Amino acid sequence: MSCAHCVGHIEEALEGLSGVTNIEVKLDEKAAYVEGTVSDESVRVAIEEAGYNVLSIED
Repeated sequence: MSCAHCVGHIEEALEGLSGVTNIEVKLDEKAAYVEGTVSDESVRVAIEEAGYNVLSIED
């Protein structure tokens, strides 16, 4: 993730997931924070399908 356009792409991908209640994507941290009842695997798949790599997922 290298620009504001990337942030928008990831936000859009995550907003489409069922169970997401809050999303915060931070360019400076190169991180996405997701709250809700969505699974880690669903988050990973959505981000990867948007064309980005997921390095780790933490609870």
